[in-house]
Amino acid sequence: MIAGQVGIVGTGRVARALALGFGGRSMMWGRTPGRLQAEGVSVARSLEEIAAQCDVIGIAVSDDALPQVVDVLAGVRFRQGALVFHVSGGSGAAVLEPLRLLGVRTAAIHPVMTFTGNPELEVQRMAGACFAITGSDGEATRQSRRVVEALGGVAMEIAEDRRTLYHAALSHAANHLVTLFAGATRALHAAGVEHPETLVAPLVRASLENSIAKGFDALSGPLLRGDANMIRGHLAALADDCPEVLPAYRALARATIDELERCGKAAAPSPLRAVVEDQR
Repeated sequence: MIAGQVGIVGTGRVARALALGFGGRSMMWGRTPGRLQAEGVSVARSLEEIAAQCDVIGIAVSDDALPQVVDVLAGVRFRQGALVFHVSGGSGAAVLEPLRLLGVRTAAIHPVMTFTGNPELEVQRMAGACFAITGSDGEATRQSRRVVEALGGVAMEIAEDRRTLYHAALSHAANHLVTLFAGATRALHAAGVEHPETLVAPLVRASLENSIAKGFDALSGPLLRGDANMIRGHLAALADDCPEVLPAYRALARATIDELERCGKAAAPSPLRAVVEDQR
């Protein structure tokens, strides 16, 4: 567990969830103080106050704003042995190098969780969730583990030079899943389904659970069966009635065929590739 006060720089979704997660030990600062409404969290008057009073400081701002915040923090005085971390997924500890050169221990601590603006729920979700940590040295990594433990999470180390690849994988899984679901419900609406989310949700949940349990072996449907006529029908129907979904369908069908070939479940090249690529 961590001792002392925890400072949070930022007022957004992740910042508020972290502040609530650390409880009464939290102190927050941000450019929009009106958003600091987490119960039991004190509001700092300045970054200097955060640095002077906190042994652990988390920077929870947008990726674009992170270097600017680091530049400002490089001009304040920290407590001896302080740990400063950020929560960006795609960056490691290197972005905090100006602070490390001042003697501050630095790390990246990224909660592998989606944040929607409900801090109470997100505190519950962080408990048991994985956190990707990248410390600038061994002690920073050990302190990062204690931070994650205080939130009830599970720490997993990611090497500095693997952070962008790690974050690309997460974005591919989480963000593109949202886009996929939106496209599927749009096509169902075009097919005359009044409440498409209700229809497709059980199927999507089962598919996700099967994928987690079995990986690519969970695949089912016409691409696995090699049903070219069915795929042609899908493409024609989307082109006629829901053309905005067609490019994503083609792209994901190509990716599925690639994986079928790669794992030996289809001949290489698969005859289905020509069907999916046919733009007529």
